[in-house]
This record gives sequence, structure tokens and C-alpha cells, in this order.
Amino acid sequence: MLAGDLTGEGDVIQVVSRAFDVLRCFEGHEARLGNLEISNRCGLPRSTVSRLTHTLTRMGQLVYLPRDQKYRIGPSAVAMSTSMMKGLQLRNLIRLRLQDIAEQLPGTVGFVIPDRFHLVYLEYARAANALGLHEATGSRIAMATTAAGHAYMAALAPEVGDALLSEMEREIPDAARTLRPRIENNRRFLREHGYVVACGLWSPHINGLAVPLWAPQYQTFVVVTIGLLSAMFDEKRLHQEVAPPMIELGVAVGGLLEGAEGDIFHNRLDRKPLPVRTNNNNTMIKTEETNDLEARTRRASPARSVRARDGRR
Repeated sequence: MLAGDLTGEGDVIQVVSRAFDVLRCFEGHEARLGNLEISNRCGLPRSTVSRLTHTLTRMGQLVYLPRDQKYRIGPSAVAMSTSMMKGLQLRNLIRLRLQDIAEQLPGTVGFVIPDRFHLVYLEYARAANALGLHEATGSRIAMATTAAGHAYMAALAPEVGDALLSEMEREIPDAARTLRPRIENNRRFLREHGYVVACGLWSPHINGLAVPLWAPQYQTFVVVTIGLLSAMFDEKRLHQEVAPPMIELGVAVGGLLEGAEGDIFHNRLDRKPLPVRTNNNNTMIKTEETNDLEARTRRASPARSVRARDGRR
């Protein structure tokens, strides 16, 4: 289901929606899957998957490998993604900000965007001595078990977040059971502090902290996040030592997003200066000119912001 469907709209073309479900099954360029594996991954009948893979192969989005009797991502899909990645000035600037944090903290720092019940790494940075997390650009992480996912859900307008959670309950109930008892506390904590933590959900050895940011290009939230070894950074240390630099990172990346024309993938930057940092992190994060999280989580007419307006599932 596409993101726009969450608000109850009935104008979604199901065959298009299902075709994207199939493509999402191919996590990497080297992934090779048969119709049965695709059916199991996306929950569609095998007969439906067979028709979709045939069509996608004719379009060049998939390639059939007769020897393996499996499919892989095709040249048209690769060309499409390559064209999206041209002109990386903005993403390079974001990566530099992430690397600044990675040099201070021994973890993996990421910039992620939502994709249905997951988030995808657009950029990441890792300290040389980082242990535990080894994500890469293009990696997908679950919303239900990560700090980034919990921060994203908490930032959404309540009616949109609740609708997405209801979809999870129908399709991935275990994930919904993890999220639902935490969502109200996460919303309240985000309003008060500007970030969300999740300890031991993805792995008992990993604790995470995340800051959601409004992306005007897509009319939805993106997230900067960090994962650290729980043996080194318990929840108290996350609040005391990790939250301040991550909030500063959120302000810096938010300034880049606000100053960019067009979308995140292309090299069209306005020449507006970045926000000037102050010594008071809390004051900075709540300033209207930078990133007022509380106001944006309650912005007017947000019910369509996740699906219909950003074009996502």
C-alpha cells in the first residue's frame, strides 16, 4: 500500500502499488529471487507475482536468469536510480555533517527517509572505532525496532501516525505490537526534547537516538539517527552525551534541507547561509527560523502529508 492510502483514499491503482511491492523485495543489485520467494516476502499470491514479474521484465525493471530460474533488478531500474543520484552536492554536505558526529561518538550516524514500514539510508558515516552497526547507503531498517522509526512515527500528525500503525497491525502485527505501547510517550518526549531514544529493540547490544526533520521537498519527515553499543552508552549517557550533538546535527541538516531547491538528489542549492549555532542547544532547536519540531508535528492539514503529498506508500 502506498503512503497516500493511509488516509482512506480510494484512488490508488492496486497493480501499480503491487508492482512496487515486488521491486522492494530486491534489497540490493545482486539480490536474486524467484516468484515463490517474492510471494513470501510481499504477501501477494504467487499467480499475481508471476504476472507482475513478467510485466516488469518486459519493461526492463527486472531481468530473468534462466539458469537460476530467478529474477534480479534490471537495467531500467538501475538507470532510474542512477539518474536520481546525479549532482550530489547537498548529500555530500549532509555526509560531512554526519561525519562530524561520527568523529565525536563511536557509532554509526545516518540520514534516512521513509519507505512504507521501513526507512532507507541515504547517507551514513561511521567512526573508525565504531562497533555493532554496519549499515550502508541503501540499507533498509524497520520502523518498529529502531530509534529512527520511532522518531519518524512520533513526528507524524497523530491521525497519520495512527493510520500507518493500523496498516502495520493488518500486515505486520508483531511490529505494531512493538510500536503501539511506545508511541504516545515518544510523541510527548519529542515535543518536550526534540528527539527520541530506543534501547535494545533492534538488538540488545544496540541503543539508538534519532531526530526527525521536516523535508519541504517531500512534505514529510526525514530522520538523522545514531546507533551505539549499549555496553558503552546506556540510556542515561544517550540523554546526557549523545542528545546535544545530535540535536545540533538536526539543526544543521535541517538548515541544508530548508536552503535547497528541488529535491535531495539533485545539485540545486540556494545560496542562503546556514543557521548560526548558539551555545544553548534547546533554544536553537525550538527557534522558528531553524527547526520547530513541535510546530511541525502539528502543522495544518497534515493528514495527507505522508502518502498523497509525498508520493510514497
